[in-house]
Amino acid sequence: MDESVLQLALYLEHLEGALYTGGYENFTDQQYNEEGFPPGFRENVGVIAQHEGIHAQTISDILTKAGYTPVPPCSYKFPYNSPTSFVDLANMITSVGIGAYLGGGSMLTDNPSLLTAASSILTVEARHDSYLRAGLGASPFPTAFDTSLTAVFAYNLAQMFVVQCPQQLPLPILPKLTLEAPIPPPNLQPPISAGTPLKFTYDPSKFLVEIDPKAPLYIGFINQVTNVTYTVVSSCGTGCATIPVPEGAAGVAFAVLTTFDGQNALTEDQLAQFGTLAGPAEVVLS
Repeated sequence: MDESVLQLALYLEHLEGALYTGGYENFTDQQYNEEGFPPGFRENVGVIAQHEGIHAQTISDILTKAGYTPVPPCSYKFPYNSPTSFVDLANMITSVGIGAYLGGGSMLTDNPSLLTAASSILTVEARHDSYLRAGLGASPFPTAFDTSLTAVFAYNLAQMFVVQCPQQLPLPILPKLTLEAPIPPPNLQPPISAGTPLKFTYDPSKFLVEIDPKAPLYIGFINQVTNVTYTVVSSCGTGCATIPVPEGAAGVAFAVLTTFDGQNALTEDQLAQFGTLAGPAEVVLS
Protein backbone atom coordinates (compact mmCIF):
# COMPACT_ATOMS: atom_id res chain seq x y z
CA MET A 1 0.00 0.00 0.00
CA ASP A 2 1.30 3.47 -0.84
CA GLU A 3 0.78 5.37 2.41
CA SER A 4 1.71 8.73 0.87
CA VAL A 5 -1.16 8.63 -1.64
CA LEU A 6 -3.73 7.91 1.06
CA GLN A 7 -2.33 10.48 3.47
CA LEU A 8 -2.57 13.18 0.79
CA ALA A 9 -6.10 12.06 -0.07
CA LEU A 10 -7.03 12.31 3.62
CA TYR A 11 -5.35 15.72 3.91
CA LEU A 12 -7.49 17.00 1.03
CA GLU A 13 -10.67 15.33 2.31
CA HIS A 14 -10.24 17.14 5.63
CA LEU A 15 -9.89 20.41 3.71
CA GLU A 16 -12.98 19.78 1.61
CA GLY A 17 -14.98 18.65 4.62
CA ALA A 18 -14.27 21.92 6.42
CA LEU A 19 -15.07 23.90 3.26
CA TYR A 20 -18.47 22.31 2.65
CA THR A 21 -19.43 22.34 6.32
CA GLY A 22 -18.86 26.09 6.29
CA GLY A 23 -20.84 26.50 3.08
CA TYR A 24 -23.77 24.74 4.74
CA GLU A 25 -23.58 26.36 8.19
CA ASN A 26 -22.68 29.93 7.24
CA PHE A 27 -25.60 30.64 4.91
CA THR A 28 -29.35 30.08 4.98
CA ASP A 29 -31.63 28.58 2.37
CA GLN A 30 -32.96 32.07 1.71
CA GLN A 31 -29.47 33.44 1.01
CA TYR A 32 -28.82 30.69 -1.52
CA ASN A 33 -32.21 31.25 -3.13
CA GLU A 34 -31.72 35.03 -3.33
CA GLU A 35 -28.50 34.48 -5.31
CA GLY A 36 -30.27 32.29 -7.85
CA PHE A 37 -29.43 28.80 -6.64
CA PRO A 38 -32.21 26.20 -7.04
CA PRO A 39 -34.37 25.01 -4.12
CA GLY A 40 -32.59 22.44 -1.99
CA PHE A 41 -29.10 23.60 -2.97
CA ARG A 42 -27.98 24.35 0.59
CA GLU A 43 -29.23 20.95 1.77
CA ASN A 44 -27.16 19.28 -0.93
CA VAL A 45 -24.11 21.26 0.15
CA GLY A 46 -24.70 19.65 3.55
CA VAL A 47 -24.90 16.22 1.91
CA ILE A 48 -21.58 16.89 0.17
CA ALA A 49 -20.07 17.78 3.57
CA GLN A 50 -21.33 14.44 4.90
CA HIS A 51 -19.79 12.63 1.93
CA GLU A 52 -16.42 14.27 2.60
CA GLY A 53 -16.61 13.14 6.21
CA ILE A 54 -17.37 9.57 5.13
CA HIS A 55 -14.46 9.67 2.67
CA ALA A 56 -12.12 10.94 5.40
CA GLN A 57 -13.25 8.28 7.87
CA THR A 58 -12.89 5.51 5.28
CA ILE A 59 -9.33 6.55 4.40
CA SER A 60 -8.46 6.93 8.10
CA ASP A 61 -9.71 3.41 8.80
CA ILE A 62 -7.64 1.98 5.93
CA LEU A 63 -4.50 3.71 7.19
CA THR A 64 -5.10 2.65 10.79
CA LYS A 65 -5.71 -0.95 9.80
CA ALA A 66 -2.42 -0.92 7.88
CA GLY A 67 -0.54 0.37 10.95
CA TYR A 68 -0.23 4.03 9.96
CA THR A 69 -1.33 7.12 11.88
CA PRO A 70 -3.84 9.14 9.81
CA VAL A 71 -2.93 12.79 9.28
CA PRO A 72 -5.25 14.98 11.44
CA PRO A 73 -7.27 17.95 10.18
CA CYS A 74 -5.71 21.40 10.02
CA SER A 75 -7.32 24.75 10.78
CA TYR A 76 -8.41 26.61 7.65
CA LYS A 77 -9.41 30.02 6.36
CA PHE A 78 -11.54 30.23 3.23
CA PRO A 79 -11.95 33.52 1.31
CA TYR A 80 -15.68 33.58 0.64
CA ASN A 81 -18.41 35.91 1.91
CA SER A 82 -21.53 34.85 0.00
CA PRO A 83 -23.10 31.68 -1.38
CA THR A 84 -21.82 32.45 -4.88
CA SER A 85 -18.24 33.12 -3.77
CA PHE A 86 -18.37 29.93 -1.69
CA VAL A 87 -19.48 27.84 -4.69
CA ASP A 88 -16.83 29.45 -6.92
CA LEU A 89 -14.18 28.52 -4.35
CA ALA A 90 -15.61 25.02 -3.91
CA ASN A 91 -15.29 24.44 -7.67
CA MET A 92 -11.60 25.38 -7.47
CA ILE A 93 -10.82 23.27 -4.39
CA THR A 94 -12.79 20.25 -5.60
CA SER A 95 -10.92 20.44 -8.93
CA VAL A 96 -7.67 20.10 -6.96
CA GLY A 97 -9.04 17.03 -5.17
CA ILE A 98 -10.14 15.47 -8.45
CA GLY A 99 -6.69 16.16 -9.92
CA ALA A 100 -4.96 14.57 -6.94
CA TYR A 101 -7.03 11.36 -7.18
CA LEU A 102 -6.31 11.16 -10.91
CA GLY A 103 -2.60 11.71 -10.35
CA GLY A 104 -2.34 9.23 -7.49
CA GLY A 105 -4.27 6.38 -9.08
CA SER A 106 -1.26 4.95 -10.88
CA MET A 107 0.47 4.43 -7.50
CA LEU A 108 -2.34 2.15 -6.31
CA THR A 109 -2.37 -0.30 -9.24
CA ASP A 110 -0.70 -3.00 -7.13
CA ASN A 111 -3.69 -3.00 -4.77
CA PRO A 112 -6.95 -3.45 -6.72
CA SER A 113 -9.21 -2.94 -3.69
CA LEU A 114 -7.59 0.41 -2.83
CA LEU A 115 -7.69 1.48 -6.47
CA THR A 116 -11.40 0.66 -6.60
CA ALA A 117 -12.06 2.63 -3.40
CA ALA A 118 -10.11 5.65 -4.65
CA SER A 119 -11.84 5.50 -8.04
CA SER A 120 -15.23 5.36 -6.33
CA ILE A 121 -14.40 8.49 -4.33
CA LEU A 122 -13.13 10.22 -7.47
CA THR A 123 -16.38 9.70 -9.37
CA VAL A 124 -18.41 11.10 -6.47
CA GLU A 125 -16.10 14.13 -6.22
CA ALA A 126 -16.71 14.76 -9.93
CA ARG A 127 -20.47 14.59 -9.35
CA HIS A 128 -20.14 17.11 -6.52
CA ASP A 129 -18.29 19.49 -8.80
CA SER A 130 -20.79 19.10 -11.64
CA TYR A 131 -23.64 19.92 -9.27
CA LEU A 132 -21.85 23.02 -8.01
CA ARG A 133 -21.09 24.25 -11.50
CA ALA A 134 -24.67 23.70 -12.65
CA GLY A 135 -25.86 25.70 -9.64
CA LEU A 136 -23.71 28.61 -10.81
CA GLY A 137 -25.19 28.43 -14.30
CA ALA A 138 -21.90 27.16 -15.71
CA SER A 139 -21.41 24.04 -17.80
CA PRO A 140 -21.34 20.97 -15.51
CA PHE A 141 -18.82 19.34 -17.88
CA PRO A 142 -16.69 22.03 -19.59
CA THR A 143 -14.08 19.64 -20.99
CA ALA A 144 -13.83 16.08 -22.27
CA PHE A 145 -11.01 15.36 -19.78
CA ASP A 146 -10.15 16.42 -16.23
CA THR A 147 -6.63 17.50 -15.30
CA SER A 148 -4.46 15.29 -13.08
CA LEU A 149 -2.08 16.70 -10.49
CA THR A 150 1.07 15.42 -8.86
CA ALA A 151 1.07 15.10 -5.08
CA VAL A 152 3.46 18.04 -4.71
CA PHE A 153 1.28 20.36 -6.78
CA ALA A 154 -1.99 19.33 -5.09
CA TYR A 155 -0.41 19.75 -1.67
CA ASN A 156 0.90 23.21 -2.50
CA LEU A 157 -2.46 24.37 -3.81
CA ALA A 158 -4.05 23.28 -0.52
CA GLN A 159 -1.64 25.48 1.45
CA MET A 160 -3.52 28.59 0.30
CA PHE A 161 -6.25 27.75 2.82
CA VAL A 162 -4.26 26.23 5.69
CA VAL A 163 -3.75 28.35 8.79
CA GLN A 164 -2.06 25.79 11.01
CA CYS A 165 -1.55 22.03 10.96
CA PRO A 166 -0.70 19.72 13.87
CA GLN A 167 1.09 17.55 11.29
CA GLN A 168 2.15 18.43 7.77
CA LEU A 169 2.99 15.92 5.07
CA PRO A 170 6.61 15.26 4.02
CA LEU A 171 6.23 17.16 0.75
CA PRO A 172 8.10 20.32 -0.33
CA ILE A 173 6.49 23.75 -0.13
CA LEU A 174 7.17 25.68 -3.35
CA PRO A 175 7.30 29.46 -3.80
CA LYS A 176 3.92 30.96 -4.63
CA LEU A 177 2.67 31.91 -8.08
CA THR A 178 -0.46 34.06 -7.99
CA LEU A 179 -2.90 34.64 -10.82
CA GLU A 180 -3.79 38.34 -10.68
CA ALA A 181 -5.95 38.64 -13.80
CA PRO A 182 -8.35 37.94 -15.29
CA ILE A 183 -10.86 37.06 -12.59
CA PRO A 184 -13.43 34.65 -14.05
CA PRO A 185 -17.08 35.77 -13.85
CA PRO A 186 -19.11 34.12 -11.06
CA ASN A 187 -20.98 31.83 -13.48
CA LEU A 188 -17.84 31.19 -15.57
CA GLN A 189 -19.60 32.63 -18.62
CA PRO A 190 -18.31 33.53 -21.11
CA PRO A 191 -15.26 31.24 -20.92
CA ILE A 192 -11.82 32.84 -20.89
CA SER A 193 -10.73 32.35 -24.49
CA ALA A 194 -7.41 31.50 -26.11
CA GLY A 195 -5.16 34.52 -26.44
CA THR A 196 -6.55 36.29 -23.36
CA PRO A 197 -3.64 37.71 -21.33
CA LEU A 198 -2.98 36.00 -17.99
CA LYS A 199 -1.06 38.02 -15.40
CA PHE A 200 0.94 36.25 -12.69
CA THR A 201 2.99 37.57 -9.79
CA TYR A 202 5.76 35.88 -7.78
CA ASP A 203 8.68 36.74 -5.47
CA PRO A 204 12.04 36.02 -7.15
CA SER A 205 13.80 36.15 -3.77
CA LYS A 206 11.89 33.01 -2.75
CA PHE A 207 13.19 30.82 -5.60
CA LEU A 208 14.78 27.64 -4.26
CA VAL A 209 17.53 27.76 -6.91
CA GLU A 210 19.63 30.54 -8.39
CA ILE A 211 18.90 31.47 -11.99
CA ASP A 212 20.53 33.76 -14.52
CA PRO A 213 18.63 37.06 -14.28
CA LYS A 214 18.78 37.31 -18.07
CA ALA A 215 17.44 33.82 -18.69
CA PRO A 216 13.99 33.67 -20.27
CA LEU A 217 11.18 32.36 -18.10
CA TYR A 218 8.24 30.23 -19.16
CA ILE A 219 4.84 29.26 -17.86
CA GLY A 220 4.18 25.54 -17.99
CA PHE A 221 0.43 25.13 -18.51
CA ILE A 222 -1.06 21.84 -17.26
CA ASN A 223 -4.50 21.15 -18.71
CA GLN A 224 -6.54 18.03 -19.43
CA VAL A 225 -4.51 15.10 -20.85
CA THR A 226 -2.24 16.99 -23.21
CA ASN A 227 1.46 17.41 -22.56
CA VAL A 228 2.48 20.49 -20.59
CA THR A 229 2.31 23.58 -22.81
CA TYR A 230 5.26 25.97 -22.44
CA THR A 231 4.93 29.69 -23.24
CA VAL A 232 7.67 32.30 -22.85
CA VAL A 233 6.54 35.05 -20.48
CA SER A 234 6.47 38.76 -21.11
CA SER A 235 7.73 40.68 -18.10
CA CYS A 236 5.43 43.28 -16.56
CA GLY A 237 7.99 44.24 -13.92
CA THR A 238 9.96 42.49 -11.20
CA GLY A 239 8.05 39.43 -10.11
CA CYS A 240 5.37 39.94 -12.75
CA ALA A 241 4.76 37.87 -15.89
CA THR A 242 2.10 37.59 -18.56
CA ILE A 243 1.25 34.97 -21.17
CA PRO A 244 -1.73 34.44 -23.49
CA VAL A 245 -4.07 31.55 -22.75
CA PRO A 246 -2.79 28.66 -24.92
CA GLU A 247 -4.91 27.37 -27.78
CA GLY A 248 -7.20 24.52 -26.76
CA ALA A 249 -7.02 25.24 -23.02
CA ALA A 250 -10.34 24.99 -21.18
CA GLY A 251 -11.90 24.04 -17.86
CA VAL A 252 -9.46 24.20 -14.96
CA ALA A 253 -5.72 24.45 -15.63
CA PHE A 254 -2.64 24.80 -13.47
CA ALA A 255 0.34 27.05 -14.20
CA VAL A 256 3.94 26.91 -12.97
CA LEU A 257 6.86 29.26 -13.56
CA THR A 258 9.96 27.55 -14.94
CA THR A 259 13.16 28.06 -16.93
CA PHE A 260 12.36 25.06 -19.14
CA ASP A 261 10.86 25.57 -22.58
CA GLY A 262 9.06 23.44 -25.12
CA GLN A 263 12.30 22.13 -26.63
CA ASN A 264 13.46 20.93 -23.22
CA ALA A 265 9.94 20.06 -22.14
CA LEU A 266 9.51 18.43 -18.76
CA THR A 267 6.61 16.22 -17.79
CA GLU A 268 4.37 17.32 -14.93
CA ASP A 269 6.18 14.87 -12.63
CA GLN A 270 9.55 16.38 -13.58
CA LEU A 271 8.26 19.90 -13.08
CA ALA A 272 7.10 18.93 -9.60
CA GLN A 273 10.41 17.24 -8.76
CA PHE A 274 12.90 19.87 -9.92
CA GLY A 275 11.61 22.20 -12.65
CA THR A 276 9.32 24.66 -10.83
CA LEU A 277 10.47 28.11 -9.74
CA ALA A 278 7.04 29.11 -8.42
CA GLY A 279 3.57 27.65 -8.44
CA PRO A 280 1.30 26.09 -9.19
CA ALA A 281 -1.46 28.65 -9.68
CA GLU A 282 -4.97 27.45 -10.49
CA VAL A 283 -6.53 29.02 -13.58
CA VAL A 284 -10.30 28.60 -14.04
CA LEU A 285 -11.04 29.15 -17.73
CA SER A 286 -14.54 27.75 -18.11
